[in-house]
Amino acid sequence: MNDDRPSDVLVIGGGHNGLVCAAYLAGAGLKVRVLERRGIVGGAAVTEEFFPGFRNSTASYTVSLLNPQVIRDLRLAEHGLRVVERPYANFLPLPDGRAFRLGGEHTQAEVAKWSARDAQRLPEYYAMLDRVVVVLRELMTRTPPNVCDRFVLADWLASYDVAKRLKHLDMRGRRDLLDLFTKSAGELLDHWFESQPLKAVLGWDSVVGNFASPYTPGSAYVLLHHVFGEVNGKSGAWGHAIGGMGAITQAIAKECAVRGVMVDTDAGVEEVIVEDGRAVGVLLADGRELRAKTIVSNLNPKLLYRRLVPRRHLDADTAERADRYRCGSGTLRMNVALSELPDFTAAPGTHLQPHHQSGILIGPSLQYFERAYFDAKSKEHNAGWSRAPIVELVISSTLDDTLAPAGQHVASLFCQHVHPDVDGGWEAHRDKVAQLMIDTVDAYAPNFRRSVLGYKALSPLDLEREFGLVGGDIFHGSLGLDQLFSARPWLGQGNYRGALRNLYLCGSGTHPGGGVTGLPGRNAAREILRDLKREPRPS
Repeated sequence: MNDDRPSDVLVIGGGHNGLVCAAYLAGAGLKVRVLERRGIVGGAAVTEEFFPGFRNSTASYTVSLLNPQVIRDLRLAEHGLRVVERPYANFLPLPDGRAFRLGGEHTQAEVAKWSARDAQRLPEYYAMLDRVVVVLRELMTRTPPNVCDRFVLADWLASYDVAKRLKHLDMRGRRDLLDLFTKSAGELLDHWFESQPLKAVLGWDSVVGNFASPYTPGSAYVLLHHVFGEVNGKSGAWGHAIGGMGAITQAIAKECAVRGVMVDTDAGVEEVIVEDGRAVGVLLADGRELRAKTIVSNLNPKLLYRRLVPRRHLDADTAERADRYRCGSGTLRMNVALSELPDFTAAPGTHLQPHHQSGILIGPSLQYFERAYFDAKSKEHNAGWSRAPIVELVISSTLDDTLAPAGQHVASLFCQHVHPDVDGGWEAHRDKVAQLMIDTVDAYAPNFRRSVLGYKALSPLDLEREFGLVGGDIFHGSLGLDQLFSARPWLGQGNYRGALRNLYLCGSGTHPGGGVTGLPGRNAAREILRDLKREPRPS
């Protein structure tokens, strides 16, 4: 759209949080314009054809964290969004030919096959998580205190808003909360359980998108971050959006249109225009200048401050913090077209079975996860990827027949670990590593390689180039304690207000972090409307 009418607000980046923020701002009567570099809105939550006749969620690939209030406020169901639940959570084929299944009505009996003790402790473990999550889920919708000079976790926990909610946790619950913030997922799970398959399935959430070992201190929070969600009111469940992840962002875009938001695609922003210490507009790649009283960035903060805001306009500390902001998820993402379903040694057959509709995990133990990380990190034996990687396989067409031709399928492969910067560059190694991932699945489902009709592989470099995910980081910044809550992206900018006057942040690099939640966009809109003294504001 080539329309240069004045706007009240310019939103840089049409990913899901940018669209959510725009919709709430427009709902308060502001004239809002969204500027998206790609030819389609949605950021990393899009559905695209990757092989003739095969469509899939290109980057983000599964649903759980999308906030129910965002779904209701933006009328996403009315705009066609439908999410279906997996029959059970995870299927873990094992090297000895057995398989472990987690979720559904047979969970206790399944866990008991490996450990009667674990089967008894699993409900208590879930109850512990639920006690903490009930409190934290509400805090995810709140704006953190804008701490500038004190230890962030202590200040955050002591703040009035948090303290008011933490009073519902007894001392045991508060100790559990501290454990989840500070300990490693491996330490936590080793305390609770003894069977390796159970710990592997639960521990996967601590490393997904996280370039770390499950024994890295703080990784328990990453595990916790992934259990905040729900599907159709069922807490902790995972599901699939019919039509792929693009169905979510297209539904948000429809509500944006209803509210009068102007959305420009193929409108890359080259620079944020700064005058007298104030963000006043943007310079587009085509040479146009657009101006507005409020500028909102949905980009990774590192990308915003290192590429779009001229360094001369930043104070020295902000410039240094942007340089040091930690990004990189160790992920290679693949979309694969299949002629038939995988025939697993542990669950034979290419006919549709419940395990084909679950999250299929290749990686039998936490120790396997740890070796995969250190193998990629050290680059000792290769250019920077694990020789025995972790792969999560989600065959979305088993739940959604709109994505592939009849009788054929599409699979999402979320693969770890790979180093964000490999020796010789990713252009030289992408397909070699993609073939390794195919072989890794083929070792457990021997028909997999021959069933592959085609694929698209996205290295960390590709994820950065296509979606602005710096270092391939799906969270817009690592979820360490030094980059959470009031310190996300860093102290002094934890309340969605940027380094310049009239510049705001609304992306996953702000509280509460990554995942397709919509909460950074919703929370940022509340603060923008508060500053502009506009109603209605999200509560």
